[in-house]
Amino acid sequence: MIKVAVGEKIGMTQIFQDTDLVPVSAIEICPNTVLDIKTKDKNGYSAIRVAYGKEKKKIKKTVLGQIKKAKTRQSKIKEFRLEETEGITLKPGDKIEAKIFQEGEKVAVQGFSKGRGFQGAIKRHGSHRGPETHGSHYHRRPGSLGASSFPSRVFKGKKMPGRMGGNKITVKNLEIIKVDAEKNLIFLKGAVPGSVGNFVIIKAKE
Repeated sequence: MIKVAVGEKIGMTQIFQDTDLVPVSAIEICPNTVLDIKTKDKNGYSAIRVAYGKEKKKIKKTVLGQIKKAKTRQSKIKEFRLEETEGITLKPGDKIEAKIFQEGEKVAVQGFSKGRGFQGAIKRHGSHRGPETHGSHYHRRPGSLGASSFPSRVFKGKKMPGRMGGNKITVKNLEIIKVDAEKNLIFLKGAVPGSVGNFVIIKAKE
């Protein structure tokens, strides 16, 4: 059985589990419509292609050809590499929903972290700041970058100001606390990368 899907981060909440209050991330498994099943014999590798997201009226012609067989209007497409697809009974047009996951199962979640824009060395790398006293001209600057005569250059990889966030992050071993098959929701223990409304990839631990 396929244990991978694309979901939308709804937000965070709390769930009572016995006598404990567990912080969870709510993820909606937006209907993943199967587009194609690739096999090693026919395509040289095993994979499944799905369409996800909201249905749209206007779709590019390059995408229309890919979703035509599945009879869907979802324009976002994702392909998942699998070790084997021989035993998969899914066909174009079938839906992958939250019920494929089970409570207590461990999954890995991949998404893009929140973008922070251009940030200084203090916020980006946790550098120490300079004195706050009057007369000090060193407050939040990155500091000395390199000597004048030697090495006369800045070493590669030095922690300096720059773009922060917006990176692809994978969080492993997140436990599924609850599965709501009716509302197509799963609740994962802990936080997942990205802002509310971002799409994440959920893959069960093999």
